[in-house]
Amino acid sequence: MRMDISFHYPPDLLSLLNEAIPKLSKSKKDLILFFQGAGVSDNLLSPYRELLGNDKASFNKYHVSRELLAKLNELGERTLKERREILKRVTEFHDFSVCWQSDQAPARGLVAQIREVVNVKDSFTRINIEREKERKSAQVERDARLTAEKARKTRISSVRSQLFALFGDQDPHRRGKALEGVLNSLFEASGILVREAFTVKGNSGEGVVEQIDGLVEDEGNLYLVELKWWKDALGTADISPHIVRVYNRGTQVRGLFISYSEFTGPAIATCRDALAGGAVIILSQLQEIVELLNTEGDLKKWLKAKTVAAIIDKNPNARIPLDLTN
Repeated sequence: MRMDISFHYPPDLLSLLNEAIPKLSKSKKDLILFFQGAGVSDNLLSPYRELLGNDKASFNKYHVSRELLAKLNELGERTLKERREILKRVTEFHDFSVCWQSDQAPARGLVAQIREVVNVKDSFTRINIEREKERKSAQVERDARLTAEKARKTRISSVRSQLFALFGDQDPHRRGKALEGVLNSLFEASGILVREAFTVKGNSGEGVVEQIDGLVEDEGNLYLVELKWWKDALGTADISPHIVRVYNRGTQVRGLFISYSEFTGPAIATCRDALAGGAVIILSQLQEIVELLNTEGDLKKWLKAKTVAAIIDKNPNARIPLDLTN
């Protein structure tokens, strides 16, 4: 039993104990032995032992029980063990034949009431304990989420600084390779699985037949990623190889093309037409990523909205309102 209520006997329980314990103790000596067995100290019991030895007629079991229980209650935590043991002994009492015959029925009723009070109050204690556990668990989860979100924002802030620094790099090759790493870090920080740049070799010794800038996965959907940091707008010839990569994988992957420069009208139309053959191509300028970072937008929401626009609206180059990504 969890006896938290015994830290201080509440009035209703104290009243029942005052009535029950004298009835459970057939003789005055038995009453002293009951409290002694519960661990009550000699300092508390000695005055009543002396009273019993010197003036037995003045020893009233109900008065003595009431005084001892009151003293034990007043001592608080120092006598917590004794109060718990008293409750244990009363609630586990079962041999009422040792009581006076006239006390047997009242004693049974009192013990039953005490058991009910203890069980009810202990149930509330358990409920409160469980609620406290739930509260603490929820707090731990909230703290973990806040910590994770703080770490995510710190990583994204770092990515933003790295990306912005690239705009001052005049070496096209170094800038392009660095862009791959920066965007991979952005995808990872946003909870999107990333496979960095890889190559696909032929089966008959042809060597490298495909160079993939990256592969990302979100909500079970795979996206082959192509990055370009060119000065001029990208035309059909520039994006067609990526469309072919997507075509060659059936409908199992989608294509994400991120470019520093714009896309020409024919290039956008080619991506729109590819949808009829099952190839989903999403076009994005690097400036969209910059704006997303500046407003602390959600990359996952942005990617999903871009995908919906490409498939449902047949607009592979849709610009997503920033308020939809927050």
